[in-house]
Amino acid sequence: MDKDQALISYQIFEGFDKLLAFTTLKNTLGVESIRFSNTPDNKQKLADILKLPVENLVFPKQTHTNCVLELSELPKKPINETDALLTNQPGLCLCVQTADCVPVLLFDSEKKVVAAVHAGWRGTVGKIVEVAVQKMLRNYDSDPKHIFAAIGPSISPDIYEVGDEVVNAAHKSIPNVEKTLSKNSSGKFHFNLWEANRQLLINSGIPDKNIQVLAECSFMEKDKYYSARREGVNTGRMVSGIMIKA
Repeated sequence: MDKDQALISYQIFEGFDKLLAFTTLKNTLGVESIRFSNTPDNKQKLADILKLPVENLVFPKQTHTNCVLELSELPKKPINETDALLTNQPGLCLCVQTADCVPVLLFDSEKKVVAAVHAGWRGTVGKIVEVAVQKMLRNYDSDPKHIFAAIGPSISPDIYEVGDEVVNAAHKSIPNVEKTLSKNSSGKFHFNLWEANRQLLINSGIPDKNIQVLAECSFMEKDKYYSARREGVNTGRMVSGIMIKA
């Protein structure tokens, strides 16, 4: 945690001087933010905290796809139907929003490539993190052993009870799926989004030691994080971002 507790930082990224990676907290901006990327005042406040031009904060319009967009410059129009962003351009702060879904931040320390990924259950079973890693390998000649990943705050497996649709989809797409599904005393399944995304990253060739799972629950930590399941879909959002510093 940063000393002023305005932002979460990630231990896995410590030591990389030209890297910015963070997740906001409920009190980061001092306001209840609704649909963060559509709130210009909140974007400006975050830009001020990060000491960046507000236009350098890049948000996609997330729709629970497994679409990953590569950026070579600041976008000139809204980014629609996209749930992950990828770039090697310094100064572009790639941002995703979550309130129970999983934010995943990726950094190739050799090729200097970053990605920000939004993975709810649909994105997770759609292997969006794997899609992002494969684009890093294909488009930038990345080596998985040089990729570092942070899996940020989201709903925990203790809370996240799911139905048959999710269970069946997980069985079709998640490696070592038995590590991600468990039954409660009522016979209902719980899905571990953290472990599912970790398994997908490992399956993509990223060493386990290069992956940090924050393991903090957005639902249970009510004073710290927003939760759509706890507060309703129109609650605020945390922002997770990553940028290569210019």
